[in-house]
Parts: sequence; C-alpha cells; structure tokens
Amino acid sequence: METTTLPTATELVAGYSTGEWSPVEATDRALRRIEQYDGALNAFCHLDVEATTAAAAESEQRWRQGNPIGLLDGIPVSIKDMFLTAGWPTLRGSRCIDPAQPWDTDAPVTARLREHGAVLIGKTTTPELGWKGVTDSPLTGITRNPWNTDLTAGGSSGGSAAAVAAGMGALSVGTDGGGSVRIPASFCGIAGFKPTYGRIPLYPSSPFGSLAHAGPMATSVDDLALLLDVLALRDFRDPNALPQLVGSYREAVRRPVQGLVAAYSPTLGYAEVDGEVAMIVRGAVEALADAGLRVELADPGFADPADAFDVLWCAGAAQWLDHFPPGSAERIDPGLRAVWERGATFTAADYLTAMDRRTALGVHMGQFHESYDILLTPTMPIAAFEAGHDVPPGSTASGVPAWPSWTPFTYPFNLTQQPAATVPAGLTADGRPVGLQIVGPRHSDDLVLAVARTAEAVLPAWQAPDLSVAVPPKERR
Repeated sequence: METTTLPTATELVAGYSTGEWSPVEATDRALRRIEQYDGALNAFCHLDVEATTAAAAESEQRWRQGNPIGLLDGIPVSIKDMFLTAGWPTLRGSRCIDPAQPWDTDAPVTARLREHGAVLIGKTTTPELGWKGVTDSPLTGITRNPWNTDLTAGGSSGGSAAAVAAGMGALSVGTDGGGSVRIPASFCGIAGFKPTYGRIPLYPSSPFGSLAHAGPMATSVDDLALLLDVLALRDFRDPNALPQLVGSYREAVRRPVQGLVAAYSPTLGYAEVDGEVAMIVRGAVEALADAGLRVELADPGFADPADAFDVLWCAGAAQWLDHFPPGSAERIDPGLRAVWERGATFTAADYLTAMDRRTALGVHMGQFHESYDILLTPTMPIAAFEAGHDVPPGSTASGVPAWPSWTPFTYPFNLTQQPAATVPAGLTADGRPVGLQIVGPRHSDDLVLAVARTAEAVLPAWQAPDLSVAVPPKERR
C-alpha cells in the first residue's frame, strides 16, 4: 500500500528538535512523492527543486546549530498560484498573464512563510483566477483527486488539497472566496479553514473583494492552528487586516468545548443532500454530542443567498478581466468568459442591493449566534464527482456561474465573513471523503478550531488515500 505520508507539521517540528527528522529528509520525501505521483494528480504548476532543496539544507543547518528562525522552519509548504511569490511566476491558471514579467514581490502569506523558515515546495494549481469550485484551467489542465484520479479534487484550491492529501508537503495555503478551501478539503479528505475576513492579510486585494479569504490546509487541526499563527501576523499592506490574537492559536485550539451549544442544520433549510453524505455527517455530529457539546437541531432561518453572491462574484470577475490584455476573451476559460459577460451587465444599484442583502444576512447570523455558539453542517451536499466537469454530470444546474448550485453550504459564510472549518467526517461506501463544516460567529476563529480539534479526536483517525490504487502504475511518472 502507498498510504504512508509525511508526518504532520507539528510532528515534524518536534522531530527536528530531537533529531528524529531532518528538514532535508522531509523535503526529499515530499519531492519524491511529487515525482512519483503528480504526473497523474497534476497538483503543482510550478516547481523549483534546486531552490527547494537549498532552503531545506539551510534549515537543517539552523536546526543543527540550535537556531531555528520560526515556527515553520524546515516544514515543506506549498502555495496556491494566486499568491505573489518573488522569483516565481504567479499565473493564476491563465494563459493571459505574461510569465516573463518581473516577479519581485511576496504576498503577505508568502512573506510570513519565508520569515518563519518554511521550505517552499512549489505553487499549486487553480482554475483560472480561482473562479469556480473545481480545479482545471486552459493553462494547467485538470487536477485530480488522490482518492481516485477519475474524480475532481474540488476547487478552487484543488491543487493544494491534492498535494496535502497525497503527502506532497505537510501544509498548503489556499484561497476561499465561496468555499475554495473547504470544497477541495472535503473532497480530498483533509482539514481546511477559512478564518474571519481580515484574519490573514492579503495583498494585492482580491477583485472578489471581501468575499476572498486565505486559509490553511493540512491533515490535522493542530497544523491548521500552527500555520494560522504564522499567516495571521500583521502586514501593513492590508488595511482590512484584523489585530493579532493575544496568545496563539496553537494554545487556543486546546480549549475545552464541552457545554457549548451547537446548532446542527442538515440542509440550512434549503439544500438537497445526498443520503449517504447526510448519514455520515449526522454520525459525526452525534459523536460531538457524545463528547459533551449540547447539540440542537436548528436551521439558521435564511433563504439561499445565491442571488447576492452571484452579483458580487460576477461583478468582481468582470472588474478584474476588464484590465486583461486585448484578445483575452478568446483565450480564457469559456465559463469564466460567461461570468465576465454577466458581470458586465450589473449596475451599481445591483451591486449595492447585493451588499444590502449581504449585510442583512450578517446581522441575521449574528443574532443566531446569540443563541448558538457554533453551527454544524455538511461541508458539501455530495462527495467528489467526475473530473473535468464544472457541475456534477447529470446535474440540472443552470445559470452563470453554475458551480454554486452544488456547494450551498460554503458561500453563505463568505458573504457573512464568518470563520468556517471542515474536517474529515468519514468515507462513503465507495471510498470518497465527506466533510463536516463548523461555523462560528465572526472573530471566533479560536473557538471554531477548538471544536474542529474535538471533532478530529472523536471521529475516525485521519487516513491517507491509497495511491497504489488511486494512481495506476501507467499514470505514474
């Protein structure tokens, strides 16, 4: 079996301090798995093996001297190709971005990783401009699921999710404007977290505005907290960034959660959920109740906000694409072109109306959380479907964009800017991962992570995909 993966980042840090592990060994192992399996998975769009191995050697020297420079010194980390990275191109899945231009700026995420000694493995795939809930693009092709390469990894941070699940590095950083961390984390069976808007500084600002978050992705909740302690450090370039937490998420994640009141909403009042997915999530919720949470069946009581999300999403994409080079409309993903055209039809009044709807939804959820500490839902109403499709084959979804129709549990909490995590809840009978979503009121990132860690402790232990089955020998490099 090929299920052995790297230890968690938390375990690696402990192993570096004792000599059980070394940064060079951990990095070499990640690179070997990329070489062996990424030909079939297509999780990476940029690698720089020479720079990566040099960084690992420098980290190993620091550990030998007893002088690690940060919380992530020597940890192999990948970055979604939406974040500026000095020395590496940031093409965002697009053929319309010139790779030969100067690349001399680090986004806040990249800068913090470097400052804390992370070994940057490479950049992971994204649909063009991160516009949809699966990961394929005209530039990089289709990213596939490590549990079964016939299936999508989800998106738009699908490359990051596939890389972490397949052991191609311990951590990754994705973006989430409508579920783009949580969708692929759920489909690939890992943990992912969209913190409160502004918790992780962003630069440049996203055209999708305050829908867009950055988020850590890992195989354990402790690792989410470790990575968030780094990513949440201040950066003057983001005027919307929140003050840093007093203390650390590594400590806060261990807070007791027994006695908290949790609302369990199987459908949010309007979503259709696959029966097997619903059963697995219900079992996870029952396990949390047995662990001491006071769980009540309760819907938040809002109507599907897809119309407001539609306006904000399409208008943001149109604003971005209006600045692309002439002729780009013929070169971009056809689905993204349709979003561009739709976004151009909205007026300022349409945008302001959508913002009013968004504000009302935020107020509604604020009131809901006066009664309930957290909200539990499925992360996704379905498990991963066939790769190469924007919507599940056979779906009757319509509209532009159509992808939000199959991810009704994620985008509402981008509108409200609330923190939301996903943790693995189990597997379907045919071996596809299912996620449990944990949502908290704004600024309760520590609480959401603590509940996620409790869920992780009471649910079946995380398991890696069997790559010897998922990736047939003919598909390996």
